[in-house]
Amino acid sequence: MSTIHNDRHADSYYAASANPAPERAKLEGEVSCDVCVIGAGITGSSAALHLAEQGYNVVVLEGRQVGWGASGRNGGQAIIGYNKGIRDIAGLVGRDDAQKLWDLGLESKKLLTETVEKHNIQCDLKWGHLMMAIKPRQFRELEETKEELETETGYQGLQMLSKAEARDRVGSDKYIGALYDPESGHLHPLNYTLGLAAAAEAAGAKIYENSPATHIQEGAAPVITTPSGSVRCKHVIMCANAYLEKLEPRISSKIMPVGTFIIATEPLDDAMAKSLIRDDEGVVDINFVLNYWRLSADKRMLFGGRVSYSGLVPFDLKATMGNTMRNIYPQLQDARIDYAWGGNVAITVNRLPHFGRVGKNIYFAHGFSGHGVLFTGLAGKLMAEAVQGTAERFDVFTRIPHMSFPGGALMRKPALVAAMAYFKLRDLL
Repeated sequence: MSTIHNDRHADSYYAASANPAPERAKLEGEVSCDVCVIGAGITGSSAALHLAEQGYNVVVLEGRQVGWGASGRNGGQAIIGYNKGIRDIAGLVGRDDAQKLWDLGLESKKLLTETVEKHNIQCDLKWGHLMMAIKPRQFRELEETKEELETETGYQGLQMLSKAEARDRVGSDKYIGALYDPESGHLHPLNYTLGLAAAAEAAGAKIYENSPATHIQEGAAPVITTPSGSVRCKHVIMCANAYLEKLEPRISSKIMPVGTFIIATEPLDDAMAKSLIRDDEGVVDINFVLNYWRLSADKRMLFGGRVSYSGLVPFDLKATMGNTMRNIYPQLQDARIDYAWGGNVAITVNRLPHFGRVGKNIYFAHGFSGHGVLFTGLAGKLMAEAVQGTAERFDVFTRIPHMSFPGGALMRKPALVAAMAYFKLRDLL
């Protein structure tokens, strides 16, 4: 069975360990509000929270359940920065805006930390992150990343680890070194999302589940239609990300839904868990088609990777992902795999977030390209600021240029598959 397109939460470790949450009613009939938010993931729940705290009447339309999409399925890695170097970003937007974007990235961590503390969100938040190098070329790339961030942004605290140090921190012989970042980390993404949604409701927002937006009638007072109701509002915030589908073709062509997959082992004993990730950090290698892993609060190995452009789950996901995990960690040969699931993330052509407006009163933010755990909360806050009339920080993101994926709806996936084949080959060199 597909673990991407079920109507309820994926059969994942996250769903099995989710904090209690109510089942919310679907929208029936017509309602009015100040702001209608489409999507109750991290972005939408954050936007609703910040607007409701300022006294706005907010309605959130969720097509399935709170946190059903990438917000409740992802690897849980909260990584500072972007999927592109700061010098490359400066080449797109200029040095001043590149620095502003970097500073906003740092703010996204501060916002997450403060939100979790303020609303007592139990989501297993921990700090510390490792980027692993398999070959000398990758080790040099990590050294260059460290130098670039220190020189261009003043970011401090990064540490290069030797092969022996990397082996001590991540109990695998596959790696020749690593870059340690104490400011990045990991969390339970579904519980974080559920906590944001509960905080938004406590502040006065109304969330409807099983209420997908099917059409937006633009105008001074937009109307959003669902299968059994409608919402009339003054502003719309679209937070559907990889599940935007055909709701707004003018922007959906600029993102590509990409499936990624995760397995969770049985709980490991303390000694085994510590031998795999000594200090309980989030870990990622830097292959183009990367692997990422971390320990859960109950000491399961959560191991993710692979990609799919078809929306289909690879055959026998436990076996295929398990083989990759055991290639890195032979000591997990006999570990039972309890869960295997997948979901779509949204990437852009340039792998940078896509923010903007449709008309004057419809806002969107999506395409976080693997950095959504931190940036989605900030995106929701920035769209809330824009609705309130203070759009300067939101507009820094809108100045990032974006192009549509070549080939249109039919050919963009085959074109990307061909490109990815090249990069997979490059990972082997």
